[in-house]
Amino acid sequence: MGGGNRGWEVPRQDGRRFVVTGASSGLGLETARVLAERGAAVVLAVRNPAKGEAVAAALEGDVSVCPLDVASLDSVRAFAAEIGPIDVLINNAGVMAVPYALTADGFETQLATNHLGHFALTNLLLPQLSDRVVVISSDVHARGEVVLDDLSWERRVYKPFGAYAASKLANLLFLLELDRRLRASGSDVRAVGAHPGSTATAITGSTGNAFKTWVGSWGHKLAGMSVRKGALTTLYAATMDVPGNTFIGPDGFLEMRGWPTEVERADRALDADLARGLWERSEEMTGVRFPL
Repeated sequence: MGGGNRGWEVPRQDGRRFVVTGASSGLGLETARVLAERGAAVVLAVRNPAKGEAVAAALEGDVSVCPLDVASLDSVRAFAAEIGPIDVLINNAGVMAVPYALTADGFETQLATNHLGHFALTNLLLPQLSDRVVVISSDVHARGEVVLDDLSWERRVYKPFGAYAASKLANLLFLLELDRRLRASGSDVRAVGAHPGSTATAITGSTGNAFKTWVGSWGHKLAGMSVRKGALTTLYAATMDVPGNTFIGPDGFLEMRGWPTEVERADRALDADLARGLWERSEEMTGVRFPL
């Protein structure tokens, strides 16, 4: 769309408490670093607590660590029961194009990590959340297909990048229905989406295919942004006064790089019936329901 917020800086966040999932590396770590520097209390919600503690020790400000594996519903429930009141939840953790596997809960790994875990976490935390939920998606959502009766790819031929795109579409369908439910309930909490464009992170490192990992890594390095700049869309969505159901992305060519601005999403990400259907299936699969 263009017209991004060039030169924009994150405003002070004193007195506000943020949870950032997947905050021990990449975009999550950079998001947490900036928020802490701007005065926020930041919880690093990480799968590896030892790695999280090492990261926290290197950051300035009020930073704490709490174990969370979003691919495990037991871990999600334990985290939600312990974390206490927060202002902002940033659903950042994710995996990309990994080989087919099922989690302990019986869900395809990308669906579980990128969507179902954050679906459950968000709904469990809503009663103690005061400001907003930030849902991290990808421009790849436009190539995704959500099949409600085969979300875990048990009947279809598994395609790693297809499953990734489907999970990123699921993120935006979740955003759409969450926003509708929050408005209908009269809640002051808002749901906002963001995507980082093409950013040089290690997310392509788990594909199980050395060539695809190499191509993905160098593609992001050549065409994309630094992690520092790539995190700006998330930070904008998390800190600026934008309406619920806003989607923030880079303002440059094909939304691959640039400064944060409001961007469009694919028509299928605005399908209210599909969003409602996915929500109902997600409730069935996780056993977690909208609490408001």
